[in-house]
Amino acid sequence: MIRVGLLTDYGTRDGFVALCQGIILERAPETSLFDISHEVPPMDVRHGAAVLTRVLPYLPAAIYFVVVDPGVGTKRRPAAVRAGESIIVGPDNGLLAAGAAALGGASEAYVLTNSALWLPTVGRTFHGRDIFAPVVGHLAAGRPLAEVGEPTPVDTLVELPPLRSRIADGVVTSDVSYVNRYGNIQLAAGPDALDVLGPGRVDVRCGDVAAWATVGRTFGEVPERELVLFVDSDGRVALAVNGGDAAARLGVRSGSEVVLRRSRMEA
Repeated sequence: MIRVGLLTDYGTRDGFVALCQGIILERAPETSLFDISHEVPPMDVRHGAAVLTRVLPYLPAAIYFVVVDPGVGTKRRPAAVRAGESIIVGPDNGLLAAGAAALGGASEAYVLTNSALWLPTVGRTFHGRDIFAPVVGHLAAGRPLAEVGEPTPVDTLVELPPLRSRIADGVVTSDVSYVNRYGNIQLAAGPDALDVLGPGRVDVRCGDVAAWATVGRTFGEVPERELVLFVDSDGRVALAVNGGDAAARLGVRSGSEVVLRRSRMEA
């Protein structure tokens, strides 16, 4: 049985996910559909890419419908890539390159130029419905990947700008790589940052917002509603509020910059 996994920023309120699933199943009725997430923050490509990076290595070989598409209707390319035994279909805006990298790298890539596989009428703002879902349906029904359009070198796939993290003069400056539904903030910085900051309190600045956090190993090591700085399950430095939402408190999202330094109270 062919599996199709779906990741979008569509949410579940408006029926957009069911619409795309119906189009896929109409072309491949025996397909087994499963959801990765439909709660990617609207238009947050980096968040969607982070989800793919985290989960794809643990998922079975499948065709993946991945659509977080703020550039819909522009010159961004609709594409499909083969990575390992899986195929990933979606906008070429960083999602496909990130997903392919999580599966060991892309071996083939195609621009979706075969309009015979699309819906008869294509709108400007819903390519998930009009292009990506029908193409995924045709692939799930057994159509060869090479028939979706024109081949393109895999090194032409769009990649997101790398996240930055640097340590200088005892100060850690890091981009936010991911914010989960609990409001926990994952940074690009690795665990070596905590070696620089040391135990105890750390001053935290995010734009105009200043706070402090306690270095720990888990949420319960600080009192409720206080910030903890720790190494998360992905091996990255992260900020959380015990029983609260760190991202809301600090006003950050994916790509924001966070500055950490040993608290003056600990100096």
